[in-house]
Amino acid sequence: MSNFGFGFGSGSGGDPDDIAGKIPLFAELQRLLSGTGGPVNWDLARQLAISNLAAGHRSVTGAETTAVADALRLADLWLDDVTDLPSGITNAQAWSQVDWVEKTIDTWAAVCDPIASRVVAAMSEALPPEVAAQAGPMAPMMSQLGGLMFGAQLGQGLAALAGEVVSATDVGLPLGPAGAGALVVANLESLTAGLNRPQDEVRLFMALREAAHHRLFGHVPWLRQQLIEAVDAYGRGITIDPEAISSAINEIDPSNPESLQNALSGGLFEPQNTEAQNMALRRLETLLALIEGWVDNIVMQAAGDRMQGAEALAEAVRRRRASGGPAEQTFATLVGLELRPRRLREAAALWLAMTDRHGASIRDGLWNHPDLLPTADDLDDPNSFAARYATLSDADRSTFDELARLATEADTVDPAPGSPAQKSNPPGESPSGDGPSGDELPGDDSAGDGTQSDKPGS
Repeated sequence: MSNFGFGFGSGSGGDPDDIAGKIPLFAELQRLLSGTGGPVNWDLARQLAISNLAAGHRSVTGAETTAVADALRLADLWLDDVTDLPSGITNAQAWSQVDWVEKTIDTWAAVCDPIASRVVAAMSEALPPEVAAQAGPMAPMMSQLGGLMFGAQLGQGLAALAGEVVSATDVGLPLGPAGAGALVVANLESLTAGLNRPQDEVRLFMALREAAHHRLFGHVPWLRQQLIEAVDAYGRGITIDPEAISSAINEIDPSNPESLQNALSGGLFEPQNTEAQNMALRRLETLLALIEGWVDNIVMQAAGDRMQGAEALAEAVRRRRASGGPAEQTFATLVGLELRPRRLREAAALWLAMTDRHGASIRDGLWNHPDLLPTADDLDDPNSFAARYATLSDADRSTFDELARLATEADTVDPAPGSPAQKSNPPGESPSGDGPSGDELPGDDSAGDGTQSDKPGS
């Protein structure tokens, strides 16, 4: 694990636009220790992330905002020709790196809290009886301390990711507010510098990917929940080495912050992989690969004949997503979870085979219900899956269509308490079912352009 420090920004200065003004002074550490509940102190995570980004922060200009909005608008027009799923973007935004942290941290909480909660529980379960007896009334403080430590770790990881991600969906999850298509301007410039392609072309290509992701996440109502459940299943399988906990706790001196840092860097919170975790990771990686493969497929269909450098850009993105950048690897180390579509190429080949054999409508109809989606084994032979799908009887297809209809109605009418359908819209955003947003059903005219879905069973 990476070390972290408690070096906050000064918080001084008279310029109201100074990003350092958002960072608390050391005097607020006591407030951070009190926390706001939950396994992670997200106040601290946000503050540390912004502190690490402050030195290089610059605001987005009006011209950059216009360029991003134009690119996303054109991207949606191109995608209309290659998929039945309508636009999922209701507003286009250009973000700074700090904007990315502030607008995605609520979703990161939903992703990371299950893992952190399980680690905290595993720590308590692994404490030797004599150590637990000695802790006694300090147990609540230990929980707060755990939240503080996780907040520090995740703040460091989020700052690293904020320096690399290019869009709101760049890591394969719908991180931003529902319906908000966004590109991170500074990181887009850095990506362009390494690709030897015109900036306008790179911006449009990444806008195509962002808009394609929003079509899935905005109009496949069960998809967000499936991703969160896969992460939660991973968290439930976490185990902690009792000997590591006992040894580390004996070395912690509450009056010496360095002893806490040494305990963290010594691997106290590194979970041991279990068979249950490996199964959950396989499920998560398969779903991420199917998402990325579908996006890759329709973006190439939309851009292939229109953009000279489309293939080179697509290959660069495939390598970037399959291997993960340095920041993504850092974040994976901190939370013990990799959000990586390892089988992206196989998934892209499967979606291409489905398009060639059955057309866009049937291909996109596979997103009607999770039981229709290919499995990890299907990715071993994409052409066989496409051929086998052609042999489904009308009765089989009708059964899946009915399941899709019931699942859609259940998600729309009565979302489960605490589900992404309820959590994904922060104050000020339009919740699902209350006017246009990125969470409306396939076939709804949420884009405001009259586009309708025409998938089997819709």
